Amino acid sequence: MDRRKLGKTGYEVSEIGLGTWQLGESFGSLNDETAAEILKTARSVEVNFWDTADVYGGGQSERRIGEFKDKKDVFVATKLGRNGEIFPNKTGYSKKNIKESLAGSLKRLGVETLDLAQLHTIPTDVLRDGEVFTIMDDLRDAGMMRHWGASVENVEEALLAMQSDGCATLQIIFNLFRQDYITEVFPTAEKRNVGIIVRLPLASGLLSGKWNKETKFASTDHRNFNANGEKFNVGETFSGLPFDKGVGFAEQLKQMIPSGIPLSQFALRWILDQPAVSTIIAGVTRPDQLRANVDATKREPVEPALAEELAGWYQDKVRPEIRGRI
Repeated sequence: MDRRKLGKTGYEVSEIGLGTWQLGESFGSLNDETAAEILKTARSVEVNFWDTADVYGGGQSERRIGEFKDKKDVFVATKLGRNGEIFPNKTGYSKKNIKESLAGSLKRLGVETLDLAQLHTIPTDVLRDGEVFTIMDDLRDAGMMRHWGASVENVEEALLAMQSDGCATLQIIFNLFRQDYITEVFPTAEKRNVGIIVRLPLASGLLSGKWNKETKFASTDHRNFNANGEKFNVGETFSGLPFDKGVGFAEQLKQMIPSGIPLSQFALRWILDQPAVSTIIAGVTRPDQLRANVDATKREPVEPALAEELAGWYQDKVRPEIRGRI
């Protein structure tokens, strides 16, 4: 698989990465054997960038990655800032608390230094204050991580994070249903050599094109309990779209894209056509889903005229339906 440079980290990462929210069973039950098979498949198809977080399954995702033996040349990114025991009500971003959080991730992942530690959608006011960036710089220099970045919810937060020279990466919600980062964030990231990690590339599965308005999800699945932002930011589920609207937009897309290309692969190819993007982290619950994601890298780029049509369709049809800050 082709690789791209992850900003100022210098890492050469696979165009398709692996999101591991599902290893913490946030998409329903996932046993140890399936989790290990997903990681094994990632190795076999040269997916060398894995993204996790301390709160995925209360550390379960990190532990499963830490227990997996074959991680040579794999870059593991984790996240911090949403552990309610360390940061109650998303407050208390002191050096002491951040150091404690990082220490927990180091232990669960079984490493001495983290490849990449990302601030995990922490409050906008904390980003505006900027002290947290100095803390991350200090702990990086102390050897707890090699690089740090920020996972953000919207354009404003992305631009705030990039004000710090230490910010090496941005993780963003970006897909055919969330296109706003193209205008200002991507040019700024390229200018400042900040790597772009795309999460929710398929809008929590909407862009698989396999669902209808009657589709149901398990009670433990965030697509059930956070469908309208009941538990955390609404943008993290279905990219902020109401489920029925998203299903309808996916059906419209099927009529717009070339025949013979699965919607999911077209959606990933469209993201890869953005030169600022370093890697895409799509969560999977089965190994075959990961192989299908990797196959998207072999598709031809989207025709410029169609890309322009999709941009107009997003602005006119999709964007007005998105809930929450974009």
